[in-house]
Amino acid sequence: MRSTSVGVFKLATEGPGDVSSLTAMIGSGAIDPKSILAILGKTEGNGGVNDFTREYAVAALCTALAPQLGLTAPEVEQRIAFVMSGGTEGVLSPHITVFTRQDVPQRPAGIAGKRLAIGMAHTRDFLPEELGRSAQITETSKAVKTAMVDAGITDPADVHFVQIKCPLLTSDRVEAAGARGNKTATTSAYASMAYSRGASALGVAVALGEIAPDVRDDDVLRRYDLFSKVASTSSGIELMHNVVIVLGNSAASVSEFEIGHAVMSDAIDAAAVITALQSVGLDVAPQATKGRELVNVFAKAEASPDGSVRGFRHTMLEDTDISSTRHARAAVGGLIAGLAGTGAVYVSGGAEHQGPAGGGPVAAIARLSD
Repeated sequence: MRSTSVGVFKLATEGPGDVSSLTAMIGSGAIDPKSILAILGKTEGNGGVNDFTREYAVAALCTALAPQLGLTAPEVEQRIAFVMSGGTEGVLSPHITVFTRQDVPQRPAGIAGKRLAIGMAHTRDFLPEELGRSAQITETSKAVKTAMVDAGITDPADVHFVQIKCPLLTSDRVEAAGARGNKTATTSAYASMAYSRGASALGVAVALGEIAPDVRDDDVLRRYDLFSKVASTSSGIELMHNVVIVLGNSAASVSEFEIGHAVMSDAIDAAAVITALQSVGLDVAPQATKGRELVNVFAKAEASPDGSVRGFRHTMLEDTDISSTRHARAAVGGLIAGLAGTGAVYVSGGAEHQGPAGGGPVAAIARLSD
């Protein structure tokens, strides 16, 4: 089995089109552009259907990387997995996290145990009527398994976070399905984001053996007892297939980094965040914890669908001015930022079938230093 070295770089951005930090890192030689496998980002849009900061950020990154790679911008988008999550409410800070991967000829001395590994895969393009349904679940499950192989991960227990970018419906896409005599899961573009996120998360759960494979169309957004403990899915208008990024630990990796996770039972589950930090040897506000350095925290957030948190009513679902996903990102983002000691954390809203209802997975990546 080949050995790989995975790098992780968190870079602040001044706007969705700001690529200056990345180009500076490339210019200094700190990042080899040919080694970039995936870029995850938080942009300061509203996270809704009309949040074009996501597409803008991807376009800016592809344009900047194209000459570095000798490719066209569209070719860059096919080569690198881009996942932009809109919405930096509260103390959340816009940033990108760049993941690199390179083959190494032999395992360096002093590197022991399983280290951070990353793999990527794409599903086929979906028809609009397939979003939020069993076809999306099945194809996502296949892609997760492919990405695990790409990462060199053989044991599902070593998978700690699966980030997916998935499509949503637009009026044109709904109309196209109708012209073929087919109905979509919903005619609402906003509601379709939840259907697509939910089906994608169930695909992760099937792939990792967290649930049985006999999931039905009617289970999506209904059977909330079915969920993945490591899935993080984000929907956007800019694609019609799923981009799957698997993050875990592998004996084939010689990375300086490792990843661990926990599952938040609700939006105020500080204990789960602490558990995720401790899983990679970090303490609360762990900027300098005994030879370990926090790189980033990745989490999902949603307003509890039953309208309460630990027996007390919340109003996130009743606010007609601000969507519940924005409330949830702000609440969970503030909680994690306080424990991690930074607002530059990746918190994505909408956690359908991603952890228990009202909760969600939380993963931490740490750099190991001597």
